[in-house]
Amino acid sequence: MTEQLIENFFGGGTQAVDVSNYRCGFVAIVGRPNVGKSTLLNHLLGQKLSITSRKPQTTRHKILGIVTQDKVQAIYVDTPGMHKREARAINRYMNKAAQSALKDVDLVLFVVDAMKWTPDDDLVLEKLEHTDTPVLLVLNKVDTIEDKDALLPYLEELNKKRHFSEVIPLSALRGHNLPQLHEVVSRYLPFAPPLYGEDQITDRSQRFLAAEVIREKIMRQLGDEIPYDLTVQIESFKLEGRMYRIDATILVERDGQKAIVIGEGGQKLKTIGQAARIDMEKMFDSKVMLTLWVTVKGGWSDDERALKSLGYGDI
Repeated sequence: MTEQLIENFFGGGTQAVDVSNYRCGFVAIVGRPNVGKSTLLNHLLGQKLSITSRKPQTTRHKILGIVTQDKVQAIYVDTPGMHKREARAINRYMNKAAQSALKDVDLVLFVVDAMKWTPDDDLVLEKLEHTDTPVLLVLNKVDTIEDKDALLPYLEELNKKRHFSEVIPLSALRGHNLPQLHEVVSRYLPFAPPLYGEDQITDRSQRFLAAEVIREKIMRQLGDEIPYDLTVQIESFKLEGRMYRIDATILVERDGQKAIVIGEGGQKLKTIGQAARIDMEKMFDSKVMLTLWVTVKGGWSDDERALKSLGYGDI
């Protein structure tokens, strides 16, 4: 199976999905930070849901992504990347959110970066030791491998670490082997009626998605200029006629960070707002009027009570 999928990846082969009865179940997507879990979910959905950036730990919450096709409803649970360092309350929250996703699921996708194994991958593997749920090893970013002959020996080494139910090589960004992944996932889901409507893609509110879009644009615009000490709080979310009026506050921990987010003459904040508005209009299929403020709230990322008030209590 693995050899055939590798050959299909590099040779362009495909396989058809044939599921006679309805299947429905939950699939946890786990892995260390920045291996492409959110990109994988977005491409499985065929549209953007989870935010992405080049910075690790972009995803902070569990997010359900619902894929319904071919008499199969796969409910994917995108999780924050598991990491060893838990210096602050927000890091502990993200690890707890990722680990809780392993409970009551029918299948686990363990996503790793092609040919790049790190101590954080070992950490995730350690967490998986306590689950009896089938685990598929998803080898992402295979399109970056220059020597495909090195792939099978690498997979043999990974199989020595744990017995994986199956191994799926793919490229989430390029969409390669995603139909094959869907077929394999389908086989592991129980026979059951769908839990969500055919057109529903997530259980998250538009309010939550708006905050995540804004946070993504901040991280993409500012890159390494600002650390992870920021979050977004939606103050007002109203539909007025055919237009959404959204007011949001960007919370940072220090005055210097506030100045960076605003930028000279407010230009950075304006650029962030414009990019976020464009994505929201696509997501909500409506016009959006977005107003942003920046406020200093020192210590919020290491304050359990503050985190809960900002929506970080939904494990």
